[in-house]
Amino acid sequence: MAITKYIFVTGGVTSSLGKGIISASLAKLLQSRGYSVTIQKLDPYINVDPGTLNPYEHGECYVTEDGAETDLDLGHYERFLNVFTSQANNVTTGRIYQDVINKERHGDFLGKTVQIIPHITDEIKRRIKLLGTSGKYDFVITEIGGTVGDIESLPYIESVRQLRWELRNRCLVIHLTLVPFLAASGELKTKPTQHSVKTLLEAGVQPDILVLRTEHALTSDIKNKVANFCNVQKESVIESRDVSTIYEVPIEMHKEKLDERVLTLFNMELGEKPDLKKWKNFLNRYKNPKHDIKISLVGKYVELKDAYKSINESFIHAGSANEAKVNINYVHSEDVSEHTYVDLLKDSDGIIVTPGFGHRGINGKILACQYARENDIPFLGICLGMQMAVIEFAKNVLKLEDANSLEMDRKCKNPVINLMEEQKMVTEKGGTMRLGSYPCKITKDSNAYNAYQTSKINERHRHRYEFNSNYEEMFVKAGMVPTGINPQTELVEIVEIPKHKWFVGVQFHPEYKSTVTNPHPLFVSFVNAAIKYNESKKI
Repeated sequence: MAITKYIFVTGGVTSSLGKGIISASLAKLLQSRGYSVTIQKLDPYINVDPGTLNPYEHGECYVTEDGAETDLDLGHYERFLNVFTSQANNVTTGRIYQDVINKERHGDFLGKTVQIIPHITDEIKRRIKLLGTSGKYDFVITEIGGTVGDIESLPYIESVRQLRWELRNRCLVIHLTLVPFLAASGELKTKPTQHSVKTLLEAGVQPDILVLRTEHALTSDIKNKVANFCNVQKESVIESRDVSTIYEVPIEMHKEKLDERVLTLFNMELGEKPDLKKWKNFLNRYKNPKHDIKISLVGKYVELKDAYKSINESFIHAGSANEAKVNINYVHSEDVSEHTYVDLLKDSDGIIVTPGFGHRGINGKILACQYARENDIPFLGICLGMQMAVIEFAKNVLKLEDANSLEMDRKCKNPVINLMEEQKMVTEKGGTMRLGSYPCKITKDSNAYNAYQTSKINERHRHRYEFNSNYEEMFVKAGMVPTGINPQTELVEIVEIPKHKWFVGVQFHPEYKSTVTNPHPLFVSFVNAAIKYNESKKI
């Protein structure tokens, strides 16, 4: 059984410096050396989970195999490590307080006054150590959201301080900070880093390693200066220069010897030399594409690219697999109308209609489905995108003009998209959808089967509405065929139009399972179809 070591990654100066990418990159390097690693995210907001958060507020809500609605950073963890995460990998302040309050209501504290210290910090520490107690992991990397000095983050930093005393040589802190470049003076400035570390020291935590985000190379003098001011060895000052893609970061961190430094500070064997051959091959194909295609992504959150983070990354993975540069044309569904849809979509080699909830932009999504279907352009509809393809087909092919989803119209006469039976008594919003991994049986000789090369798959879900099977016979006769069925519930998971070049709608979210070393087969197949479509236009 492994004696788990705990690595904490904190951030200073500003948010969005890339703590998640640094955490995932370090985990990848340690994993490549033969160690078992997992990563968790501690988020300082009061929401119990991101499931009820607007994508404009928080970006994508990522769903794990066990049905947890989590922070989008868990997607990075899975994409880098090719290992599933779970509910235990994402903890929010809301969940911490909820658990402590529930214990108090149950009488677990025997009438004591419930306080931040020790009760909240004890619960945080319990959550941090939960993954390590299994004995499966050599390392648990814990990313602490927010920035050092934030009021919300103080209980987490205090918990780290306590764990450093409790775990002694099994605990290490990496602090990510910024060294900005001032163009006016032509200088890199270390003062923000010094202040950030000072704030961390005031909370009683001495960082062991500093990772400095920078646009320009750090000189030896700058590294010496930071090391002296911040009480770390010069070898523990790591440069993290801006790169063209997040997938270069593990390579750069290996060059900077971040993984070696961590193992040295833990007095551990360096292990095997990291085997990054597959990773480098992926990057080589990504940077040297043989094809160039344009995929139009139709959604209502396109102003915020993080709302479609997993989809965007899936296209990078599938593009590399096909040696293709995938240029994403972001089309706001509210901009798509009878007067604009041709101009907005005419140059597409493929069209994807994205997931989402609510009425806004629905007509634009339906028009995008219609344009793809009528012009034989490769099409992928995900979750709501699949449902919009079904509604479009019902309206324009089956001539059910009032066809709709009960989500959009509770009184529609032809609800081709119906509320799932188990959802009809649900009134709360958080964590109540059909969530997590479910099986699907695929029909042979379909696009889906050709992509997966198997008839039995499991995919992740996040939805309340489903294809109404009462209309299935009508759809089949008219040319839209269910090719994927849940064997337990008979829920239609995949629909296709066999006479179309490549037209697939899926009720699940394939983007959640695409990784660098295992690009999702549906995205690989979709990109391949777009390449063929692009080449056919040149003839």
